[in-house]
Amino acid sequence: MRLLRPLVVALGGLALVAATTTAATAANGTFAWVGPKGKAYAIQNPPDHKCYDMGQEARGAQNATRQPLIVYTQKKCKGSATRLAPGQSAPSGSHFASVIFNQR
Repeated sequence: MRLLRPLVVALGGLALVAATTTAATAANGTFAWVGPKGKAYAIQNPPDHKCYDMGQEARGAQNATRQPLIVYTQKKCKGSATRLAPGQSAPSGSHFASVIFNQR
């Protein structure tokens, strides 16, 4: 029984590490958009389930992540919503003010 105890503790620790690493997920990939003066912007591996307000003009959202996202016409993820599946892009002229990745 004493020999099994360290093995059980080690396996329990691995299970705990696996549970905590999957809890903080991210939308693997890149989210890109066009900002003021046509400048391109991108975020790599954005975190899931959090609404982000755009600090300036944003249009032409491109979802190159592995998760769906939703862009909103107003800040705080309010207003008209446009869902973009992985690999999908919004029309180049469509403006948005906030975005959420992999909404619950």
